[in-house]
Amino acid sequence: MKILVVGGGGREHAIIKSLKKNKSVEKIYALPGNGGIAADAECYPVKANDVDGVVAFAQTHPVDFAVVAPDDPLVLGCVDKLEELGIPCFGPRANAAIIEGSKVFSKNLMKKYGIPTAESETFSDAEEAIAYLKAHDFPAVIKADGLALGKGVIIAQNAEEAEKAVREIMCDKVFGASGNKILVEEFLTGPEVSVLSFIDGETVVPMVSSMDHKRAKDNDEGLNTGGMGTIAPNPYYTEAIAKECMERIFRPTVQAMKAEGRTFRGCLYFGLMLTPKGPKVIEYNCRFGDPETQVVLPLLESDLLEIMQAVQKGELKEDMVRFQDGCACCVVLASDGYPQAYKSGFEITLSQTAEDENVYIAGAKTEDGVLKTAGGRVLGAVKTAKTLKEAVDGAYALANRIHFENAYKRTDIGKRALACLQED
Repeated sequence: MKILVVGGGGREHAIIKSLKKNKSVEKIYALPGNGGIAADAECYPVKANDVDGVVAFAQTHPVDFAVVAPDDPLVLGCVDKLEELGIPCFGPRANAAIIEGSKVFSKNLMKKYGIPTAESETFSDAEEAIAYLKAHDFPAVIKADGLALGKGVIIAQNAEEAEKAVREIMCDKVFGASGNKILVEEFLTGPEVSVLSFIDGETVVPMVSSMDHKRAKDNDEGLNTGGMGTIAPNPYYTEAIAKECMERIFRPTVQAMKAEGRTFRGCLYFGLMLTPKGPKVIEYNCRFGDPETQVVLPLLESDLLEIMQAVQKGELKEDMVRFQDGCACCVVLASDGYPQAYKSGFEITLSQTAEDENVYIAGAKTEDGVLKTAGGRVLGAVKTAKTLKEAVDGAYALANRIHFENAYKRTDIGKRALACLQED
């Protein structure tokens, strides 16, 4: 089989490495891929959000199956266009990808179908939003409606911060047209949990839970990023909570999308907050999370390609998806200064990896045969082990064997999860 993977980050590298385990896979094309992914797939310089370019590539190269991984091409209808060519795809069509493409849509969906989430109001006028916020309790959560590279959420501690956030999003358009509308939500408290799920339109099979670390600095300080590290499974996500989520959130969401004529097939990411009043949805993503994928897929015992094909055909069964009992940790090495200004172009010195270690490249290029940094998040160092402590220690040991100038990492990935386990 020849497989096309659309995307070029650490998530896509993890997906490609998992797909390669299937012996029927002859070749994997990555659009655009990156300098590190090039070791595992044929990379071509077609941007993931260039849907016409992706289609043109598929018309001139033999492709038996496609995986559209990032949010932008999914929302833009990349799956729709590839399926029109007769290429079976893993990923939702555009009318279902809207569950991430518009936070206003997803919030209205949850309200309509009684899916637990934060109270909210929608605004398309900046002055109205500011006036509302001045009478609002703080902290308050302000979200750009559309896609914003995982950075379109601002937690305002007071009215001054709230007004600044609204003006940046709606007037200055720091997230472009994604800020034409905003949501103002109540601030929820409790542990956060990420649950990726395989969905074939009807059947929901959750993957192992995970915990992301979004803030740039230790102790969850600094700016929001695309994710500085992850662990799996999330110790706050107990069997009882998992059962409640399936009954009150997962199945109702899938059925709601079907009822709306937006049948979802692919990976649906549930971002949850375990509040004192029970689990609530913070956000939906219409695809594998990044860097959650980097800890979830190394724990997958089943064949990823077979699962994806079953999802695409509407033939997913719960027993198709099996995970090992261990734990995983991903430590992201970023360019110092990320998510703001940073320098790139530095040589990366990688380390030999053991069977239970992985290095997933996110932002790198190859120049004259030398791998160099080319992004904010450069790579993820991943370790699987029997216990979470072994996984965390191993991921940091691997990260410390990798070098490039201006490398930066958080030093507390997994700390909160380990503290939770000690409490138990």
